[in-house]
Amino acid sequence: MAKREHIIILILILFIFVMGMLILSQTLLVDEKSDNSTGMTVHEVIANSSDDPGSVEVIKNIGNQNSSKKIAYVVGVHPLESQTHKTLVKLLPKMSNLNYCYDIYIINVTDDVGYYGDGSSDDSRGRQNGQNLAYRYVYPEIVNGSYDLAVDIHSNVGAYPYRTFVFSPVKEGLGSEYAMEVSKNCADIDYYSPNSTTSGPFLTIPLNNNGVPAFYFEEYSFAPQNEKDSHMTELISAIDNLNFR
Repeated sequence: MAKREHIIILILILFIFVMGMLILSQTLLVDEKSDNSTGMTVHEVIANSSDDPGSVEVIKNIGNQNSSKKIAYVVGVHPLESQTHKTLVKLLPKMSNLNYCYDIYIINVTDDVGYYGDGSSDDSRGRQNGQNLAYRYVYPEIVNGSYDLAVDIHSNVGAYPYRTFVFSPVKEGLGSEYAMEVSKNCADIDYYSPNSTTSGPFLTIPLNNNGVPAFYFEEYSFAPQNEKDSHMTELISAIDNLNFR
């Protein structure tokens, strides 16, 4: 009789174990479906060929994933301006209550990073590598990605009359209008348009000319990090409150 009771107890324990595993698997499945349905932030590599002088990745669905407005940020076009690039990547994903949805395109130049130059000599190889990656990989993604705006993040060594500013290389159009609106709503960010830009033909100019408003943000390279953080927060907030047309 005792042996029979032991068998019954073992059967009950096995039954409870199996039912528990089924319930757990169903719970995990529901959670997985829930995550996919809400469009969680994702990290994708879109270019990583040994034939290229670097790679390109993107962080997608930052902010309000239900928004009809989508904005692209681009960092890494000029690799030696990385401190400003890192500032955006550090701050934007952590900001809460954003109105719009954001993707960050990250260009990682690996060849000739130490070469910067002025865009007109052989010493501009690292700079040119980033521009080529932008045109080959980032430009098609943005121009075909239903974006309402693209912002290319850069920094400068103080050779301009203004140190922290926004501008669009295409003087007429929404890119310039949005940049001016951002400047008006930022106490520490001016609007100043340099006579030329080396990276314009590789990203912001073709974007503006093909339906995606685009402008630059320029930060002073030697600003303290707390100022970089403050300026970037101003920029993000102003863009998140733009009235798109």
